[in-house]
Amino acid sequence: MARKFSRPHDEAARGFGSDRSDKRRNDPPWGEAPRGEGRSEPQRRARIEIAFDEQTVLGALFGQFDQNLVQIENRLGVYISARGNKAVIEGPDDAVARARDVLKGMHQRLLSGHEVDAGAVESLIMMSNEPTLEGIISGAPDGAPPIMIRTRKKTIVPRSATQIEYMRALVRDDVIFALGPAGTGKTYLAVAQAVAQLISGSVQRLILSRPAVEAGERLGFLPGDMKEKVDPYLRPLYDALYDCMPPEQVERRLASGEIEIAPIAFMRGRTLADAFVILDEAQNTTPMQMKMFLTRFGQNSRMVICGDPKQTDLPGGSAASGLNDAVKRLDGVDGIGMVRFNVADVVRHPIVGRIVEAYEGKDGGD
Repeated sequence: MARKFSRPHDEAARGFGSDRSDKRRNDPPWGEAPRGEGRSEPQRRARIEIAFDEQTVLGALFGQFDQNLVQIENRLGVYISARGNKAVIEGPDDAVARARDVLKGMHQRLLSGHEVDAGAVESLIMMSNEPTLEGIISGAPDGAPPIMIRTRKKTIVPRSATQIEYMRALVRDDVIFALGPAGTGKTYLAVAQAVAQLISGSVQRLILSRPAVEAGERLGFLPGDMKEKVDPYLRPLYDALYDCMPPEQVERRLASGEIEIAPIAFMRGRTLADAFVILDEAQNTTPMQMKMFLTRFGQNSRMVICGDPKQTDLPGGSAASGLNDAVKRLDGVDGIGMVRFNVADVVRHPIVGRIVEAYEGKDGGD
């Protein structure tokens, strides 16, 4: 099967035969500096060939018009040619090794029944520089299973190196602080782990909470009963729930009280035993609210606090945030895990990471 290409206007530059050889010779994709002043020594180059035994997944592996291979080429600065069940990778030796690991990881994901989209490819590329990538894909050398969360609707695997640390903390620590920018999977992975534990019976209740603070707006009076008033603030938690469980199960468990979604003000005076408790948008709590919430912890419970310390919507800014206060007080306390995400861990569209980086670079993240 000859390789097809994603952009028709690139076919002359990326096609087979002399045109392709000319491009590789005159405009190497692995990033040699142009001739002239300041040119560095050329990097050591490598060429490897990978053969895939299971050919039924090659279409999904390479992507429509080889878009997955093009993505790897553009991100790692290598050149990939695919024909039949084989792929040849050329470029700097370290980039070639990373591209090989990414392709193997994609292939293994497909064999395990997972989809491979642009986001999954980007995540594997980001993790390809980590020594744990092989363990994520195929399991640890001692036979331990790969890191994953199984829910009724999907199996979730980590998409960044920090997510690996986070998913381990979710099953190890009693209280976990997940800190970092939007789009890093803090709340989503916490909800997924909570759903998995609720389904397995290791906890009896799932409690999702967040402060009802408006993000720089004044919405005024909201009609309806208490649930209808607070639901707009809690919608992201509902979205994560419906992504992990069939809608009818979510509704049934909400009605029975197995799943409870409420603003943080409703937590006062309670002891949350046999529960998986998640506080989202924790940067918008006050120090007193945070202390009240943390002291609700009960027997056989797990508590996850998610938030971005740099994005508080409180009038007093970051200095008034209960999340920042709690991190300073509790960092290093036994049984409390601190997982810090950064812009490199953003797993939404790649442009989200660039937006976060631009904002934090411009004003220091204040």
